Amino acid sequence: MPKKPDTVGITVKKDEDFSEWYNEVIIKGELAEHSPIKGFMIIRPEGYGLWENIQSFFDKRIKKLGVKNAYFPLLIPESFFKKEAEHAEGFAPELAWVGDKEEGEKLAIRPTSETIMYDSYSKWIRSWRDLPLRINQWCNVLRWEVKQTKLFLRTREFLWQEGHCVYETEEECEKETKLYLKEYKKVCEELLAIPVLEGEKTDKERFAGAKTTYALEALMPDGKALQMGTSHNLGQNFAKAFGIKYLGKDEKERIPWQNSWGFSTRLIGALVMAHSDDKGLVLPPRVAPIQIVIIPIFKSENKEEVVKKAEELKSKLKNYNIGLDDRDGYTPGWKFNEWELKGIPLRIEIGPKDIEKNQVVLVRRDNNSKEAVKIGQLDKKIKDTLEDIQSSLFNKAKKFLNSNIVDAKNWDDFAKQIKNKKLVKTFFCGGVDCEGLIKDKTNGATSRVIPFEQPKESGKCAHCGKESKFLVIFGKAY
Repeated sequence: MPKKPDTVGITVKKDEDFSEWYNEVIIKGELAEHSPIKGFMIIRPEGYGLWENIQSFFDKRIKKLGVKNAYFPLLIPESFFKKEAEHAEGFAPELAWVGDKEEGEKLAIRPTSETIMYDSYSKWIRSWRDLPLRINQWCNVLRWEVKQTKLFLRTREFLWQEGHCVYETEEECEKETKLYLKEYKKVCEELLAIPVLEGEKTDKERFAGAKTTYALEALMPDGKALQMGTSHNLGQNFAKAFGIKYLGKDEKERIPWQNSWGFSTRLIGALVMAHSDDKGLVLPPRVAPIQIVIIPIFKSENKEEVVKKAEELKSKLKNYNIGLDDRDGYTPGWKFNEWELKGIPLRIEIGPKDIEKNQVVLVRRDNNSKEAVKIGQLDKKIKDTLEDIQSSLFNKAKKFLNSNIVDAKNWDDFAKQIKNKKLVKTFFCGGVDCEGLIKDKTNGATSRVIPFEQPKESGKCAHCGKESKFLVIFGKAY
């Protein structure tokens, strides 16, 4: 016999031990589990289904923008990293070297693919007619993290996409660098129902080797920010390092402009933290691998009739991602708990009495509300309810984000609000050393974004008192 539901459900409350709650929700919700190899994870089918839906949503959008998918080697020669010293320095502590050498040269497993891709770009690009070049790859990368790992949020190996584009002009490069950030925002807000803050990174937080880095930041329920995606204007640094050049319309040799942009399976971790509760996962309908589960409620004498009706319903609702749980040996209560744990947005209950009334009972996962619905009205009701769940999850998260952004005009206010786990909006001088001191004094607070919308007036840096360069949002982050 299966274990009772209370022994397999979530045993830790979200507001009491957030870290352990998060771990339990992922493992018991069967999204992922720890690997026998330290720092790695196994993504289970339910978790990979989420990634496939994220991938599908984004892949369709970038293809409409002219981006093509490709694949590049896993191993990168040491000499490639040396070609771009600033980039290599940024990743040196995270590189994992393979044991053998190829033609006397060490090989590293890719932490990101700029170097291996740009070596090919130097051969592919000859003329202005070859531009713009827009390439993306879906792959895994390896960063030998020494910090404590956490499923989806920080593991040594993770899945991601990385786009790498080349342009004739700086204007075109800058325009599209911001465009891909907007596409990331659509993934976060329209698909995952997670509101984000967008803006530029400070000099200290900018990607190694980039001219400018733009990012999206979300706020998790424990008060920590989570970077959801980045888009980098690389300028001409990598083109110069890897000999990427082209013959312009004026018949002169030119150096192109480049960008790179990426997000990872970290988005699944954000999804779990942002919406889930003490019963387990809560999945937004648009990204859920299973949107609806039908649970027939029967006894041995009426099983055949009830299951047949449930199967008819499943066939009728084939436009949705739908599951049917007609297993023997499990009580309806057990099944309710299990599917709640897995976060399925809608549950349809149907038993003999419902068949008599030509109805079903519809149960929402996000607020646990129940409603009897006539079968003839079911399709429209499901469509409306799924959309309402999606928007309700987003609006709830948006309200949380907005209520946790506070202003600070001086250092005392700043330090107090960081301690209160808030995102702090404040004037900042932009100094790398000043930001380092802020991080030290607050035990980890860093700049998250310089919002695109800036006030007309300037002010004094909340930490050092110098004239500010811009208004910045600070917070502690994953």
